[in-house]
Formats: sequence, C-alpha cells, structure tokens
Amino acid sequence: MPAQDPPEAPESPDAPDSPAGPSRGSRPPGAAPWVRTRLRAAPGGAVALALLVVVTAFLAAAFPRGVDTYEDREARRLIDGATAAERNVALTAQPDPEVRFEDQAESMGGRVVERFVQPVLREFRDPLRAERGQVSYGVRTQPVLVTDDPWLPKTDGQRPEVQLDARAGVEERARVVEGRLPEPTAYEAEGGGDIAFEAAITAATADKLHIRVGSRVHLPRSEGTVTVRVTGILAPKAPGSDYWSVDPLLRTPELRQRPESLEPQRYWAAALLLHPDSGPALFAGTQSFSPSFEDGGTSPYWNVPVAGGELRGRNVTAVLDALSTLQEGPGFERLAQRTGGTLDISTGALGLLAGYTGVRDAVTPVVAVAAFGVGAVAAVVVGMSGGLAASRRRAELALLRSRGGSLRGIAVRLLAENAAAVLPAAAAGYGLAVLLLPDARHGPALLAAGATAALALGALPVLAVTAVRRPKPPVRTDLVRARPSRQRLVAEVTAVVLAVGAIVVLRRRGDADGGTDALVSAAPVLVGAVAAAVFVRLYPLPLRLAARPAAWARGALGFLSLARAGRAPAASALPLLALLVALTTASFGGSVLAGVADARKTASLHSVGGDARLTSASPLPDGIAAKAMKVDGVRHAASVSTESGLQVIGLSGDLTLLTVDATAYARLSADLGLGPFDAARLRDENGGRALPALVSPGVADLIGDGTLGLQSSRGRITAEVAAVRRVTPALTGGQFAVVDAESVARQLPGTEKVVEALPDTLLLSAAGGLDGAALRDLAHDSAPGATLLLRDDVTDDLAASELQRGAERLYAAAAVAATGYALLAVLLSLLRAAPERVALLARLRTMGFSRRDGRRLLVLEALPQLVAAGLVGALAGLVTVRLLGPGIDLSALALGEESPDLLGPGGAELRADPLALTLPSVAVPGLALAAVLVQAWWGGRRRAVQELRAGERE
Repeated sequence: MPAQDPPEAPESPDAPDSPAGPSRGSRPPGAAPWVRTRLRAAPGGAVALALLVVVTAFLAAAFPRGVDTYEDREARRLIDGATAAERNVALTAQPDPEVRFEDQAESMGGRVVERFVQPVLREFRDPLRAERGQVSYGVRTQPVLVTDDPWLPKTDGQRPEVQLDARAGVEERARVVEGRLPEPTAYEAEGGGDIAFEAAITAATADKLHIRVGSRVHLPRSEGTVTVRVTGILAPKAPGSDYWSVDPLLRTPELRQRPESLEPQRYWAAALLLHPDSGPALFAGTQSFSPSFEDGGTSPYWNVPVAGGELRGRNVTAVLDALSTLQEGPGFERLAQRTGGTLDISTGALGLLAGYTGVRDAVTPVVAVAAFGVGAVAAVVVGMSGGLAASRRRAELALLRSRGGSLRGIAVRLLAENAAAVLPAAAAGYGLAVLLLPDARHGPALLAAGATAALALGALPVLAVTAVRRPKPPVRTDLVRARPSRQRLVAEVTAVVLAVGAIVVLRRRGDADGGTDALVSAAPVLVGAVAAAVFVRLYPLPLRLAARPAAWARGALGFLSLARAGRAPAASALPLLALLVALTTASFGGSVLAGVADARKTASLHSVGGDARLTSASPLPDGIAAKAMKVDGVRHAASVSTESGLQVIGLSGDLTLLTVDATAYARLSADLGLGPFDAARLRDENGGRALPALVSPGVADLIGDGTLGLQSSRGRITAEVAAVRRVTPALTGGQFAVVDAESVARQLPGTEKVVEALPDTLLLSAAGGLDGAALRDLAHDSAPGATLLLRDDVTDDLAASELQRGAERLYAAAAVAATGYALLAVLLSLLRAAPERVALLARLRTMGFSRRDGRRLLVLEALPQLVAAGLVGALAGLVTVRLLGPGIDLSALALGEESPDLLGPGGAELRADPLALTLPSVAVPGLALAAVLVQAWWGGRRRAVQELRAGERE
C-alpha cells in the first residue's frame, strides 16, 4: 500500500535519452536506482504493505501448522494417556501339541524367549515405534487356586489365586527390600512328585496377603504339590512404568469378584515372580494340576508398548495399517513361523487410534470452512492494497508510459519495488509461525506463506499494467451511474452456480463424507460473494429514491450526503465483497462455536440427568435431599428409586422402573427441560386398579390402551399410560416407566421400607452456579459410598480432546481474523478516497461549512453503505447457517468419541446464534464509522488554503 507519490517521478523505465536509446540494462549517468528512490520517497507505503504481509503470511502459515500441532498432540495424548494395557501389543505363544514335551519345555527357557524379542521389535517400523525400554517378556501361568493354607487371607470364604510369572528384567527394575532374589528351578521331565520354586513378591502383595520371607504357598497337583517359597520382597523402582503396569498383579494384588456367582464371592488375586530361567520347570510342573482346579495354561509372552512421544497425527493411518499387519497380516505370519506354535497378538492401540481418525475426519471439513473463509477475505484485502497503490500512482505510471516506458519494464520495476518489502515480510511472518508453533510440518506452511507473498508481489504490477495498457478518459464510475460489464455478469453467475452446487452437495452428502472438499468448504464464501453481488446491484436503487426528496429539503447536508454516497466509486464493490464475505464467515464461525457449546450442554444434561446426580448402590440416607437443598445454587431436588433390568415380553430391551415423588420430580423435569409433565397425571387419587405412569415411546406402543404388569421389589405393579416422553431426568436412554411413590404405597401398603425400593439416586437442578465443593462434602459425609456426578465436570470432559479444543481455537481465530480483515478492507477504501474527501471539506469550509458540519457530512455519506452492509452481512450469515445447517454435523467437534445418542433426537446440527450474527455486523460498521470520524477530524486540522493549494499542485 504505497502512499502518495512524490512530486517528481524517478527516471522512467526503458525511456530513451537519445534517438538510439540506451543499451539494454544500462542506466543513464547520475540516475538513482528505482527501488531505493521509491522506498526513500514513500517509506510509509512500503512499511504498511510489509505489516499487512507479515500478518497475512503469519496467519497463512500458522493455520496448517496449528492443525498439525493439535492433531499431533491428540495422537500422543491418546497413547501416552492410555493405560499400559491399552497401548500394549501383547503376544502370547501356545506350544504346538504335536511337538515333543521336552521340546515344548525347552521353548520356555529364558534365552529362547529373549531371542524372540528382536524379531518382534523389527516389526515395529516407522511410524510405528515401540517403547523399547519398557518391553517385558517371560513365561507365566493363568491365576490358579491355591491350597487351603491357614495363614492366607480369605474374603467371603474364597481362597486366593496366584499367578506364577518367570519374567525377565525384575532385578533391574526393582529394589530388594528384604531377603534375596529367587534362584532358578531346574527342569525335570514330566512326572509326579513335589516341585519347589523360589519366588519374590512386591511389598504390596506381602502386605495384602500376609506373606513374609520364607513363607510357602502350595498349589494342588494330581501327583504331589507345587510349593513356592518366597525368598524376597521387592519395591518397584518405577511402579507406574509399563513394565509393572501392563499386568497390575505383578505390582499390586487385586480383590476380584467371581463373575459366575450372583452372591458376593470376592477373592484375592496376586502374582509371584520366579527366576526367568524357571520357565521350563514351570511349564512341566503345571501340566498336571488337579482337574478340579483351573488349568495353569503356562505359555511364553511378550509385551511391547506402543510409543507415543514421536507420533504424528498425519501418521496415525500408517500406524493403524502397521498394527493391522502385525495382528493379522504378513507381520503376524513371519512371527508365527518363528514360534512354531499358535501365536496370539492383541492390542488396544487399534481401538484408540481408530477413534482418533474418526473424530479427525469429521472435524477436518468443518475447520476447512473457516480456512476458506478467512483465506478469501485476506486475498481480497491484499489485492485491495495493490489496487490502492495503483490508483494513487495512476498519473505517475501514465507519465512513464507516455515517455516510452514498456509494460514489461514498468511491471518489472514495480515487482522489484514490492519485493523489497514483501519478501522479508513474508519470511518474518513464516518465521513467527514457526516460532510459536515449532512442532509441525514446513511444507504446507511454506506453500501458504509463499502464496501470500506471490499475491502481494503481483497485485500492484498486474493492476498497474492493466490500468496503463489502454488508457481511458476519466468518466463517472460511481455506483449509481456505473453499468455492470459482461465479465462481471459472468463472474456473478459463476458464483451463484458454485454456491448452489456447494449447498446442494453439502445438504445431500454431509460434511464428513470423503474428507475435505474445496467446493463444499467454500460454501459460506460463495454465499457471501453472491450476497455482495446482489447488494451492489440493488444498493443504488434506494439511493436514487432518497436523493430526489432530499434535493427539495432544507439544508444541504442530507442532499450532499446522499449524493456523495451515490457517487462512491464503483471500485468500492471490492471492499463490499470483502466485508460481506468476512461478516458471513465470522457469523458462520460464531454459530459453529455456539452450536458446539450448546451440544455439549445438552449432552452433559442427558448424561447426568440434571446439574448434579448422586447415585449409590445402596439406599441413600433419609433427609439427604433436604440437606442438598441448603447447598448454594440448588433450586430443585428429587429422590428416585431405580429398579433396572425388568423383563417385559414384547419389549425391546430391559425396562427400568423409576419410583419418584411426582411433585418434586415434575418441578425438576420442568426446570431442566427434560420431559416435563404434569404431576397430577401421575397421582392415583382414587386407588384404581392400574397406576398412571410416565413411559417411554417403546413402552407406550406395547401397552396401548391397556395395562402392563411389572414385578418389582415391592410386589406386582399394574401400570397404564398417563404420559409419553422420549427422555426423563433419571434415565435419558432406554425404556422406562415412572410411577408416583405415594400411589405405589396406597396400592401396595406396608412396602415402603423394602430396601430395594428406597431411593438410591438424587437429582439436582441449579439456579446459576452450583457449589460443587459443598456437594462433594455432603456426599462424603452423608453417603460415603455414593458417586457424585456434576454436569460441569461432564461438560469439561467432553471437550478434553486436543482435536476439539484445537479446532475451536482455530475457528475462533478465523472469526476474529475475518472481522479484522473486513475492517481493514473498509479502511483501505477510506484511504483510497481520503485525499478527495479532505479536499472536499476544504472547499465546503470556504463556502461556510463548519468543521462540525464537515464531520457530519462524512459520517452521513458513509452511513448508508455501512449500515446496509451490516444488515446484509447478518442476513447472509443467517441464510448461510439455514442453508448449510442440515448438512453439517457438529457431533464429533462437540463430543469427540462420545456417542451422538447423548444429544437426543435433535443431534448437533448447526443453528443460528443471534450474538454471532449481530456482533460482527454491528462491530465492523461501528469501527468503520469511528475511522470516518478520525479521518474527518484529522482533515479538519489543516487549513482550507493548504488543502486547496495542495490540490492545485496535484
């Protein structure tokens, strides 16, 4: 954006100083270099252009690097934040039954098992990497029942189970607290008799199972007994490492529940660590366990954790392919051939990274919409800067052309002049992006910054050469008198066709089918361009109508302002295009962010069933609801008795019976907006045969006009449909029936104190902020075994993914950047007309206009266009949201990997947000009007004579 030209132009390019002219590339003696002369004469324009390029190049380079950054962080978070078992690649080999028993036992030796580690690690090729320092391997049994040693602790009368594990590397990763490490047990051929092993245990195992150094644990055997003598107690050096965490039994015993038993049958499970060379003896000694006990299943194993420290988001697909190849493909075949038996490979990393790719593929098209929007506005503004410079230098360039300057020579000189400011600025913008976002690819960012530099370099030469190639006499080119050209008509029709096509494709296909689509992503930009074209065509009509009565009105301000607004140059259509596209992009982006926030609030409400939920496996204490009502922020509370798993013939899925206080529950439902109902409809005042119930649609379809019998803990309940709701606070998914507790008590007297029928859930709704700390204290003091779930915590958990947070930050930055570029476009338009406006004020002051009247004139002149543009921008944003909303699903951006079912039937569709629509459309015109006032104030500081003489010199 070079500023006003100096009075005298430098030596013209290719201008002959003699009939023959100078030789090619020569410069007349004493002539100053073009670029240096221009930069010294007009440094302000070069600095302004450099600042614009720095900001634009930074934004252009930061966008792809920002996407890379949050994708990489999320991929690493998933792996590093997962449990050791989830990120582990577990390999287990079962011996070939056709191989001799001695050979099978030999394959369990420590050296043999260790030799298999390197072939496994060779299958981990970039980008799939292994945490080599955390690899663990050995030979182990499944947990087996121990004998009835009287000193071992029993829980619910159940004996403990132990796992024998001959794992390598224990001596390096643990410190001996007491005793010593175990010695290896020599292998003996299959046969009867007693077998003795030495083992070490962790301090936690010794404490829970009351084991000391020298204790002996006995395991049953068909012929004889397996005796394990504890020789040492260990303390892991890094208990949280994958080595100790991939199998938690090695570090800490677990209290387990037998799944086949309905009664509480808990038992301790622990691990005993043998010497790594005891594998063959362990295999031989556990093959003849008594049939009444669980088989030991001794087998070698290898645990290889997947490394996440160097994982890149762009490499996740390749990592998934590598894991699939290792689990089922050629890699598996190669490893299976080496084991000579049955090999099983499993990993939880596949599920982690598959969920990541699903969320990323759903988020990327939505983010691309923001990129296209702000990119289009930035391109228009950079082009406008070249247009401003070309218009201000029109006389100079015409003079150069008239003195023999060639078009090529002019273009090269202007290109060199721009390069002096643009290239360092683009490099600085790119360097700033790299400094702030260091861990990302350079290629896409370099291309984006290079495209910015190319546009800034070429805008002035192209526009200047076009202007002087075929000079035209000066004519009025204002909006009222200007007639659209054929080229403009073709461009407008093309924009309309592309916009319609993008909208149709997006509504039919959605935004997450097939990745990023340039046409679909550019839909808001195209809608904004169409709105700008329509606005420019229709805007002169009201000006013409308003100018006629203003001409007959008293005072000159009204007529002059409308006349000046109508005589705005037709070139102001470009700022209007930038303004409307920016407003559309900002409004659309704001609606996306608002839609994401609303979706999370809805999902958290459905997940919790209120602003807080207290749930217990046993009945909640009496009076806890009254205590909760005293907590700051609590507005309504409702206790619920939940009986789930009721079987109903003909109903899809189990039914949950919810017994509530109808009045309190109705108030809570109405306050939360979750299935509100009239409490009177649930009360059975007359003691009828059937209880009125609030039921889900599936239950209503089953019952119809009849009744439904339910066998509850209080007895048989007969229910009929009183109201149908898709959701209810106590259960937002599945089949349910809600009945009034008082009505049940009247129908089944004497059953109020049945333990299973007492309230086990407390739901709360809040008025404003909820004191979560006070609720936690209440739950800890009154119901220690209960679980407290806060809606705010669930909302935060839904936004824990770096993919979501990064995409939201980019969207917010894009909306702010688009608004800033829109303001800059208006300012460039004002700068283009600044000399003419200042001269006008000077002339009007000579005719009696005061400075105040001059300021009012400039404001009234700019007001119609800015106000109309703001209104059209808000309308374009609303239309864009309405047209594109059905095709854009915000579920992945709002919920990450959580199920969209949490949102209910409405889903997470894009909806117009009033604040997002109005704020940019009001802020940008308001700031532009403020700039007009500043311009009027600055112009009024100079005396009229100075301005008029400056105009004469021009």
